[in-house]
Amino acid sequence: MIETSRLILRMMSKDDFNDLLRIFTDKDVMQSFNLKTFSPKQMQNWMDRNLNHQKQYNYGLYSVILKSSQELIGDCGLEHTTFEEKPCVEIGYDFLSRYWNQGYATEAASAVKDHATKNLNIDLRVLCSFIRISNKGSQRVAEKIGMQRIKEYDTNGIKYYLYAFSKDHFT
Repeated sequence: MIETSRLILRMMSKDDFNDLLRIFTDKDVMQSFNLKTFSPKQMQNWMDRNLNHQKQYNYGLYSVILKSSQELIGDCGLEHTTFEEKPCVEIGYDFLSRYWNQGYATEAASAVKDHATKNLNIDLRVLCSFIRISNKGSQRVAEKIGMQRIKEYDTNGIKYYLYAFSKDHFT
């Protein structure tokens, strides 16, 4: 568990299904990914993939709980992945749109970054975020936690920025 002044981040569990489905059926959230809202089956597949990742790597996504109300307002965490065949660990986050622009994503992502480097021994140089060019809010979060824009790339006709703390690993 990770705790900040306003948030509790705990490992995601199957019990979070309904709360997470609220996030992934929020049209504004899904528009930021250029995706349609999830069906319950898509949500289950997403959760299964993330829970399996958690078991395999001993880290993953955290459910983000607002201390003041105990409401699950988002998820934030780490996913082992690759970029141009280089292993890396993505910091990702999703929050209900009514909680955007209040600093929660920055607070959670900063806490996850610190946890990754201090407690999980993940090298800061391999941490990254993949952010759609149109998603200005996520770009601001990445920059506020110390990431810099490394490069622009295209996946399936959609343009993204790679953000990282150091370009050394990615060049």
